[in-house]
Amino acid sequence: MTKKRIVHYINQFYAGIGGEEKADTKPFKQEGVVGPGVGINGAIAENGEIVGTVVCGDSYFNENPEAIKEVLEMIKSFDPELVIAGPAFNAGRYGVAAGAVATAVMQELNIPAVAGMYEENPGVDMYKKVPYIVKTGNSAATMRKAIPAIANVVNKILTEQELDPTTDEYFERHRKNFTTEERGSKRAVNMLVKKLAGDEFTSEFPMPDFDNVEPGKAIKDLSKAKIAIVTSGGIVPFGNPDHIESSSASKYGRYDITGVQDLKEGEYETAHGGHDPVYANQDADRVIPVDVLREKERNGEIGELHNFYYSTVGNGTAVASSKAYAAEIAKDLHEHNVDAVILTST
Repeated sequence: MTKKRIVHYINQFYAGIGGEEKADTKPFKQEGVVGPGVGINGAIAENGEIVGTVVCGDSYFNENPEAIKEVLEMIKSFDPELVIAGPAFNAGRYGVAAGAVATAVMQELNIPAVAGMYEENPGVDMYKKVPYIVKTGNSAATMRKAIPAIANVVNKILTEQELDPTTDEYFERHRKNFTTEERGSKRAVNMLVKKLAGDEFTSEFPMPDFDNVEPGKAIKDLSKAKIAIVTSGGIVPFGNPDHIESSSASKYGRYDITGVQDLKEGEYETAHGGHDPVYANQDADRVIPVDVLREKERNGEIGELHNFYYSTVGNGTAVASSKAYAAEIAKDLHEHNVDAVILTST
């Protein structure tokens, strides 16, 4: 049997070029396998072969609308019969890029595409309806488990076997129709009655599990309280010294505002890529109200404004990453005896 031609899409890190400092790498291609493609190629050897690899930096892909066209042309040049993207694990920008590439491959080249991601990667929710996105662990430490899972789906596609998301470990691409004796309205009322009665019932559509956070106690005397600012609005010193990404942020920043009364244009800006930045760049106080809090500090309405504010970008950032940032920020706030936090977004 002739082996099927496969192209592998990876980012700059897995291509061995570098990490964040090389995230602006422009798309390029090369013959054969690179990085994790070696393991994948071995696992699909009976049915397919990775004939080419396309590489693109995460920042370049997410910040340049033309990147998808460049990548797609490079993929087409290998005349593939299937494309593999990733695995991206929980790397947000990589996941978004891998999902976009896999989707474009299926919609524009009309060939199958398989990606690999962790369940909280934003690329899953954005693109799971089109390509096959295989479930992976949170990090590259789970690569040994990710490769067989991806290879399993790829091999079944190449041999035209039926796939089942419950056993083949990929995210279901679309809802399935089914026939039932009772119409939807009656089934919904029956479930509601059972819920109100405290009886067991099974939903036909699994709902996401959101955290319930108990509100903290009210501050008794704001005039003695130390207030801090935390934002997902991406406000950073001009030039974005920590290179916080405009989407799927992999970090947050801690910035000193000791003595700063007003966030002036040219001194502060937003790194956020999910909204028009013009008004935030003109006056960053529109996102984090340093000027107003300084006024309240002078008037004795609050005790003091914490000397540091904490900032990241919420645009496409994974829930798991956000929780990790929150834990670190909360620890720092406790160590500095902060009494309350003002949380802002865009």
